[in-house]
Amino acid sequence: MTTAAAAKTSKDDYFAAVNHIANIVRHDIYPERTLNRLNLTLTSELVYRVLRVCHTTSPSESLRFFTWARSQPQYSPTSLEFEQLILTLAHHKRYQSMWKTIELMKPYNLSVSPQTLSLIIEEFGKHGLVDNAVELFHGAYALIRRMIRKGFVPDKRTYAILVNAWCSSGKMREAQEFLQEMSDKGFNPPVRGRDLLVQGLLNAGYLESAKQMVNKMIKQGSVPDLETFNSLIETICKSGEVEFCVEMYYSVCKLGLCADVSTYKILIPAVSKAGMIDEAFRLLHNLVEDGHKPFPSLYAPIIKGMFRRGQFDDAFCFFSEMKIKGHPPNRPVYTMLITMCGRGGRFVEAANYLVEMTEMGLTPISRCFDLVTDGLKNCGKHDLAEKIEQLEVSLRSV
Repeated sequence: MTTAAAAKTSKDDYFAAVNHIANIVRHDIYPERTLNRLNLTLTSELVYRVLRVCHTTSPSESLRFFTWARSQPQYSPTSLEFEQLILTLAHHKRYQSMWKTIELMKPYNLSVSPQTLSLIIEEFGKHGLVDNAVELFHGAYALIRRMIRKGFVPDKRTYAILVNAWCSSGKMREAQEFLQEMSDKGFNPPVRGRDLLVQGLLNAGYLESAKQMVNKMIKQGSVPDLETFNSLIETICKSGEVEFCVEMYYSVCKLGLCADVSTYKILIPAVSKAGMIDEAFRLLHNLVEDGHKPFPSLYAPIIKGMFRRGQFDDAFCFFSEMKIKGHPPNRPVYTMLITMCGRGGRFVEAANYLVEMTEMGLTPISRCFDLVTDGLKNCGKHDLAEKIEQLEVSLRSV
């Protein structure tokens, strides 16, 4: 056996032992008795890995195993095992046991890391226990001060967890007061507090409140950050208020917000679907002016919107232009072209796009072949239909 093979076997045996111990912990009625019989050599890594395996389903069993491990004379726990158990208990809402476990760290001169503190807050926020999150380590201010003292700068996620939870609970005033307090104390969030509030309102489903807040910001001459703006218009577009989003887009652009590709990926398909083709062209022009090449996902909705309005010739010309100025069309674009041509009775054009598609190395789906050949036969183009059928056979035989 080679050295590499021996190492692999040894590693496999180790993880098999971890899983065996985890099964005892999860399923044995008296796991302590069974574990004592195994005469295990407990290490920090072994205990940690067993706790990791038990994380998703066995909070009580994990606590029982860790209590047994701490009673073994040869084992001295580290913060790694403590924090894994704390996260397991928080994940399963065993908060009383979690606090007791945190207290157990003190005799070992260990403390919870800032990263784990942030994850505990997240668990509180997920379960709607935002007040518990704020009370963690005697208030959010103390928590963030503790994080900064340990060299861990709170990021947007840390603040957003608390704000989202408050907004979900309908406690917008508390969220505003918290952000103001952080600002007054000098611990400013990495983005403006109003952006966090808008995001929190959107995540909580308070669309109208979020719209009102952004409108108020615009009237005051300020704009949300780009990520917040994109989230807002995406949510509003899904609700069907496309014109409102377009007006907001132009308003924030006048105030200095520079839209990115994601902004146009939200707006152009939405306005095209709403039949606002002229507006879609203006937005696409703005995209090009900003130095971006149009993607198929941007120009395809415009083409589809033109088809729906019966502007087939204009759509064909626009598609030819995009093949030169934009990114090459992909399979979904050609499939849409062929389908829309078929619905409009333009079977010869559909056949041409089908052939063009194959020349680009893209394989049409069977439905496209059936649509084109049946349509050509119905309008008397039997020779062309036969050629399309031969093309399908040749592609299937490759």
